[in-house]
Amino acid sequence: MSWHKVKKAIRRLFFGQSLGGEIDPDEIFLDASNLPQFDTHQFEGRLERPISRGTFFWVVAIFLIIGFVFTGRLWGLQIKDGDAYAKRSERNRLEHTTIFANRGIIYDRKGREMAWNDLNTLGDYALRTYAPVSGIAHLIGYVKYPAKDKMGIYYEDRFIPKGGVEEYFEEDLSGENGLKITETDALGNIQSESLLTPPVDGKNIELSVDMALQEKMYSLIASTVAERSFIAGAGVMMDIHTGEVLAMTSFPEFDSNVMTRGEDDAKIKEYLNNKNNPFLNRAVGGQFIPGSIMKPYIAMGALQEEIIDPLKEILSTGQITIPNPYDPTKKTIFKDWRENGWTDMRRALAVSSNVYFFSIGGGYDGQKGIGIDNIEKYTKMFGFSSLTGIDLDGEKEGNVPSRSWKAENYEDGEWRVGDTYNSSIGQYGFQVTPIQALRAVTSIANGGFLLKPTIVKGNRDIQKKSEFISSPGEYWRILREGLRLSVTEGTAKGLYMPEISVAAKTGTAELGASKSMVNSWVMGYFPYEEPKYAFVVLMEQGPRANQIGATSIMRQLFEWMYAYTPDYVK
Repeated sequence: MSWHKVKKAIRRLFFGQSLGGEIDPDEIFLDASNLPQFDTHQFEGRLERPISRGTFFWVVAIFLIIGFVFTGRLWGLQIKDGDAYAKRSERNRLEHTTIFANRGIIYDRKGREMAWNDLNTLGDYALRTYAPVSGIAHLIGYVKYPAKDKMGIYYEDRFIPKGGVEEYFEEDLSGENGLKITETDALGNIQSESLLTPPVDGKNIELSVDMALQEKMYSLIASTVAERSFIAGAGVMMDIHTGEVLAMTSFPEFDSNVMTRGEDDAKIKEYLNNKNNPFLNRAVGGQFIPGSIMKPYIAMGALQEEIIDPLKEILSTGQITIPNPYDPTKKTIFKDWRENGWTDMRRALAVSSNVYFFSIGGGYDGQKGIGIDNIEKYTKMFGFSSLTGIDLDGEKEGNVPSRSWKAENYEDGEWRVGDTYNSSIGQYGFQVTPIQALRAVTSIANGGFLLKPTIVKGNRDIQKKSEFISSPGEYWRILREGLRLSVTEGTAKGLYMPEISVAAKTGTAELGASKSMVNSWVMGYFPYEEPKYAFVVLMEQGPRANQIGATSIMRQLFEWMYAYTPDYVK
């Protein structure tokens, strides 16, 4: 179509037929043959089309919805929740900060700091620091610092105590945190600060332990473990009149500073992977076969039941034999550790004669025994299989053998005389903690008072919580004389010292079917004439042939005490 015809068609479209003639179809329909040379990319020659009513309706609807949403949100912010957001805004401007209280300081009985706060450290709280000495970790424990998130905001507002004094006395040591309000501007600049609640520091605690004595006891146990192939050990010493613990240590141990700071991952991993468990406080939570340290309590049972005169002698030829219940043609042999000859009760305690205690425990060759029921009765009377109540967490009860115990724990629960024999020398069914053994031997030294041990100096309520074992004074004297004889000429002769008079009882508890390994024990008290302190040392699982064990440790400790802490031994 020519340009002339296009113009003609436009005139007719807008001005009607008056301009003349009909409009030909080729004047209004464009096709490829009559299309002018427009640049369509520049929108030349394109015909516009009006927006449909449907599209217009939906556009309007969307804008209305958006308007309603914004209006509702504005109503919520300004009217419905206006007060809440205003308070939140105020809190953003007024920051509440916890002021951490300082934990109480822990002292030993002589006023030396065992745990304190490093006040020179820059931070939100003082760092907890422990004395750099060995042997106190289980007693003191450690703490974990308050935790905060990645934004630096604390979601824990207190120290988390872990074990020992830190945990048991948390209520006293922790104190009460304070609160500070800080006002800031929109840029975060501090405008003012005010103390809302002042912090109250924790109470200081004075322990009954002597840190130097404890460190020496630990070092002797540690060196004996290393030199004599034991796997662990523990030692405890206590005032026989007040129940105050002078020393309590367990090997191996952890470093309280390492655990508190939590920075030495390699060392912490080493502790966690140590098969000998350095986190176990063996003094209160370790349960061990006691062996011959149980003999004094079997002797007291025999005296109470009046089955033997303490002066009566029983011949020890090195063993006893009884018919085998399954084959009468054979005999079952129960061995003594050596031929002890004729022994009365005092000497039997001194030389630790197994034959004598087989006889008064289970009965033999005409001598009546007290039997397992009385063994259970009298050993429990001395506090075995019950908690001592010491002011530390993690204490275990241990176990005393009995008919019911065997029936519950063994498929063949029948109690036999052989079980009684072995129980009579502390080799069957017993599980004892060192603190239990200490409390029991303390009662021999003080004439029957079963004290509640304490690690706090001057805890005068302890005497009110003690128990009394009612028994004739003569019986206590027999036991004490037997334990003194053990030092002067018996199994505890290694503790004989002209400078210090000691009474003691040793124990060698055989372990496993092969009995190639043993627990080495020694317990006792001093001075013999006027007792003040009792002690127990356990060395766990060492070679049977070993001649150096618990007794050697106490000998070396007494020598050190005589030189450096004479007030305890004179």
